Amino acid sequence: MANNSNHLEWNGQAFFLLAPFFFWGTAMVAMKGVIPHTTPFFMAGVRLVPAGLLLLLAAAIAKRPQPQTLKAWLWIGLFALVDGALFQGFLASGLVKTGAGLGSVAIDSQPLVVAVLSWLLFGEFIGFWGWLGLATGLIGISAIGLPDEWFLAALNLDFVATSVNIDRVFQQGEWLMLLAALSMAIGTVMMPKVSEYADPVVATGWHMILGGLPLFGISAAIESQPWQQLAPTDWLALSYATVFGSAVAYGLFFYFAARGNLTSLSSLTFFTPIFALLFGYVFLGEVLTPVQWVGASVTLVSVYLIERRDRLPCFSDWRKSQPATESASVLEGSRVPASKASSEDSESKVLRS
Repeated sequence: MANNSNHLEWNGQAFFLLAPFFFWGTAMVAMKGVIPHTTPFFMAGVRLVPAGLLLLLAAAIAKRPQPQTLKAWLWIGLFALVDGALFQGFLASGLVKTGAGLGSVAIDSQPLVVAVLSWLLFGEFIGFWGWLGLATGLIGISAIGLPDEWFLAALNLDFVATSVNIDRVFQQGEWLMLLAALSMAIGTVMMPKVSEYADPVVATGWHMILGGLPLFGISAAIESQPWQQLAPTDWLALSYATVFGSAVAYGLFFYFAARGNLTSLSSLTFFTPIFALLFGYVFLGEVLTPVQWVGASVTLVSVYLIERRDRLPCFSDWRKSQPATESASVLEGSRVPASKASSEDSESKVLRS
């Protein structure tokens, strides 16, 4: 990676860092009313192919280089399969059967996978505060997206009640959301390698086109009337999800993924359900429960812990900061220091001689 710092540079670019997660959250709200009027694979293709064309047009205007080597196209193709076709296919299919809240919880668990993969593959520092922040973030988004009775039952360790709920989860579409989260996590950790052979913005555009075309093919083969029931407002919502929720959001996200710390960047995904709930309240009249407010607050704390994990003190750092002589005097009590003992030995040798 071009920049392997343990935290993101916020000065002057905070808006651009948060923009992908803002657009993803609001795009989920925009698409809620569209899902009953269309089909999943067609919707996934619409989110990818036009967005990819827009990104390539922007890259051409900015005179960014196109991929030149076979390795570049192979990495882009693999990237398109994992983060394009699989991620959007699982996501769109899961949205048909999954509530938006629980679905967002499953999707936004991917920072945990990104952190582990980045730690294993790139040696990114996580540390005590990073792991605590990731665990806290998972608790926060669970409080936001899960029904209150589910979350409270889990806190009370009511495994009898939760086991029934887990069975119901896997009978619906949540497992598809988990597969989507895994696909996006793998795609995120692939981006530094992709950017070694191709421009990250251009690669993102091509991966959306190459990943979206098979989804259109699947839609043509197995789905019927994917757009005939769409109203003008539905097309407007799809346009927002395509332009901002895909082209702008993914372009910015993978641009930063190619340049910055993956764990820190991916942790900002915890903001997505917060934006979704906020705009769901504004436009759809959805009301946050007290548990969800607590979850939103905990999520903000988790992002702070992850982003500042290399700057926050911990017990091991405190021990290392203590002077060695002081530690020796405390631990060894009245034992004579080695330097003094050697000095006394030398004096005794002189006297004996």
